[in-house]
Amino acid sequence: MSHIIIRVTNVHKSFKLGRIELPALRGVNLEIEKGRYISIMGPSGSGKSTLFNMIGGLDKPTSGKVFIDEVDIAQLDAYELAWLRCRKIGYIFQTFNLIQVMTALENVTLPMIFAGMDQERAVEKGLELLKMVGLADRFRHKPFELSGGQQQRVAVARALANDPAIILADEPTGNLDLTTGAEIIDLLKHLSAERKVTVISATHDFKMLNVSDQVVWIRDGRIEKIENRDELSISVGQIDSRALQD
Repeated sequence: MSHIIIRVTNVHKSFKLGRIELPALRGVNLEIEKGRYISIMGPSGSGKSTLFNMIGGLDKPTSGKVFIDEVDIAQLDAYELAWLRCRKIGYIFQTFNLIQVMTALENVTLPMIFAGMDQERAVEKGLELLKMVGLADRFRHKPFELSGGQQQRVAVARALANDPAIILADEPTGNLDLTTGAEIIDLLKHLSAERKVTVISATHDFKMLNVSDQVVWIRDGRIEKIENRDELSISVGQIDSRALQD
């Protein structure tokens, strides 16, 4: 029996620009099963990043509810929300968001230290994670000593630090070349399959279609359609056309 780990119910989100109210989400309903690799796709301004932020507890809806494991995250206070984000969710960002004065290992162990793990165990686990993403020999390097792809691998390892049930990846290949981007996508898919982690990616990258279990297409703040991988009705020509439109 499938387990619904994320449930979004009639979520609306508006932003105020002076006296003008700009709707970003217009009644979104979505259920995501545990262990699935989901891509949220749509043109710039479609609302996909806003939906991503709702799911990650980085912002709250104007109305509607977001549940993670049946917990309504809008009802959590700041401490409870910080606890949930630290232990349940791993984040990967387009700009890597690594701390420049820290080594790769220190960046990876930081979430564990925040979660209360002792230093020795955190270092041991951090080294294991860096080995898993292919950076065992780079643990002493600082971000400026690493390539973009290597920095993103550090970010993937950091996202896994506290064994999250969910990994949220915001344009994880946006600053990478095609080959490196494909490697990061394959790595995330492998982690999803091996660790049964739910991976949700907000992306423009159509290479994600090859590995996604499900694609959520969003436009004008609404879900346009949801397709399973075997239902995807898009060709390379359509991909090129959509990319130009977006």
